[in-house]
Amino acid sequence: MELVGVRVEMPSSSPIALLREVGGDQRVLPIFIGAPEATAIAFALEEVVTPRPMTHDLLRDVLDDLGVSLEKIVVTELREGVFHAELELHGSDGTHTVSSRPSDALALAARTGSPIYAAEEVLDEAAYPDEAEGEPEVQEEVVEQFKDFINSVDPEDFAI
Repeated sequence: MELVGVRVEMPSSSPIALLREVGGDQRVLPIFIGAPEATAIAFALEEVVTPRPMTHDLLRDVLDDLGVSLEKIVVTELREGVFHAELELHGSDGTHTVSSRPSDALALAARTGSPIYAAEEVLDEAAYPDEAEGEPEVQEEVVEQFKDFINSVDPEDFAI
C-alpha cells in the first residue's frame, strides 16, 4: 500500500488517512483517524520538524537506539467498524508483532519509510476503486485539501 496522504472528509470535518494499493486494482482504503494522528502523519509526509519530538518521532528514536527496525505495518482487520493494525518489529532477538491503531502505525511508517500492507479481507470490505487515478484535477483537489490542512497546523502547538 502507498500512504497517499491525509485529508478532511466533508461535511463532518473528520480527518482520514488514504492508502492506495500499489499494484492490482489500485483500490483506495480510507481510514478515519483523530486530528492529532492526522497532524502527525501530515507532518511526517511534509518532513516538518517540530521544536520538540512528537510521540511518533520519540518512538522511532527509541526503536533506532535499541537496534530495532520496523519491518512493516499491516492493517489486519476491520471489526465492528474499527480498523486494527500490527507493527512487525525486528530486533537482535527475532521478530515481534505488536498490536497498534492504524493511525499510529501509519505515522510511524511515514517516519521510517517502512512498507505498509492491508489484509485482502480489509480491502474487500472497505476499499473502493481509485476513481481519481488519471484525473489530474481530482488529484490536485486532494493535494490542495492536504495543503490547507498542513497550513492550518502550527508546529508550536506541540512545543512543551
